[in-house]
Amino acid sequence: MLDIIVDTILDSLKILPFLFVAFYIMEYIEHKFSDKSKELVVKSGRFGPILGAILGAFPQCGFSVATTNFYATRIMTVGTLISIYLSTSDEMLPIMLSHGVEVGTIVKIIGLKVLIGMVCGIVIDFILRKKQKLDEQIHDFCDDEHCGCEHSLLLSTIKHTLNILLFIFITTFILNVVMHYLGEDELRNLFMHDKFFGPILGSLIGLIPNCGASVIITELYLSGNITFGSAMAGLLTGSGVALLVLFKTNKKFKENLYILLCLYLIGVSAGVLLDFLGIVI
Repeated sequence: MLDIIVDTILDSLKILPFLFVAFYIMEYIEHKFSDKSKELVVKSGRFGPILGAILGAFPQCGFSVATTNFYATRIMTVGTLISIYLSTSDEMLPIMLSHGVEVGTIVKIIGLKVLIGMVCGIVIDFILRKKQKLDEQIHDFCDDEHCGCEHSLLLSTIKHTLNILLFIFITTFILNVVMHYLGEDELRNLFMHDKFFGPILGSLIGLIPNCGASVIITELYLSGNITFGSAMAGLLTGSGVALLVLFKTNKKFKENLYILLCLYLIGVSAGVLLDFLGIVI
């Protein structure tokens, strides 16, 4: 057990500087472009799912939360909201960068998430086109729900880095313990033996309203313990704390459940299809 703890600490510390740099860049983008991004989505109209999916892919930690508030006050369509949720990568980007994943590979994964977000958002808005009524007034509750990114760039970076480092440590420790006692081959078989079971579980993990969900999914994929389809299923449904904000700000509980179910089914379907076609990025 001591060896496992030491290995976990060393593995976590190795990626600390890369994690810090990645979050510093993300925080800079957040500080510079967050307000402009939200304004663009609000004014996008019927092109909301397209613009939402693109902007949702950028590393802006409060974007999915802010747009959730916009949906709750009906200045955004449900298709736009879902497109943002699907394209949002949460903590996937800094984790992959800190592990040295090629930029081209990361761009392809994000591009696939954006494409799925666009298509699904457009289809959903088309189906619900006669039922949705939008409010032209902007009501923003972001100050109540924001994660604190409005503070200094350095402090925000340190805060995010330490929070995610803790999740990485916990995830790595659990994986090391499981692989030590269960065996790496058995762990792979548990998640990868069935092309349907992996995406079903991955999509469910992604729905956990916490940044730790994307950390777990990304770490499992990078360690080779889940398929690409299972990873995509979880990354598509993972939108951080935005789902918590949805249930808090949108008073129509059944509507929230429909959105949750829709996200889950899209994640599972995309994951199963990717694994069935043998697509790997």
